[in-house]
Amino acid sequence: MCNFNKQNDKTKALLHLLMKKSAQSIGGVNFLLGLCEALRATKPHPLTTNKCEISSEHVQIKWNKTVFKDKLELLEAVVLEHKSSEDPNFNILTSDNAKKKKRLLNMLRALAPIEFKVTPKDPQEGEGFTFKVFERIEDENATLHPLFISLFFCSVNFTKQALKYEIQEEL
Repeated sequence: MCNFNKQNDKTKALLHLLMKKSAQSIGGVNFLLGLCEALRATKPHPLTTNKCEISSEHVQIKWNKTVFKDKLELLEAVVLEHKSSEDPNFNILTSDNAKKKKRLLNMLRALAPIEFKVTPKDPQEGEGFTFKVFERIEDENATLHPLFISLFFCSVNFTKQALKYEIQEEL
C-alpha cells in the first residue's frame, strides 16, 4: 500500500491520476508536496490536533472531527499490517478475532463521518478537493481512501513516485 513499486500498473496509473488531479486543484505538484511535508512535520500525529487543521505555505487541510488516540492507534495498526500490501483496496474488516472486529467496527463508525477539505490559501490557485477516510463502506467490506493513506501515513516519496509515474499505453 505505501510501497509504490509493489503496486501493479493499473493501481499505479490510478494513483497517478488521483494525485495529479488533486495537485492541479490546489495549484500544482509543489503545493501538494508542501502539504505532505507539513503533515509529516506535525507532532503528535496530525489527525489528533484539536484545531483539525494543518497549513503549509500555500495549502491548508481542514477536517470536521478530532481523531482520538485509541482510534488512531487502531488505524495505525491496520495500516501497518497492510503497509507492504500490493492491494490498495484491502478490506480493513478482515479479522477472525471477534473482539478485534468489534473494535474495527467502532473505529469505522467513529471515522466514517470525517471529511477532509484541502484548499489553496490563494483562491486563484484552484478550488481544492475533498475526501473521506474511507473510499467504500459496505456490509462486510471497508476500504481506506488512497488520498487519506498517502497524505497521513505514507512517505512523501510515495506521493512523488505517484506524481512522476508515466502511464504505459496498452497495445
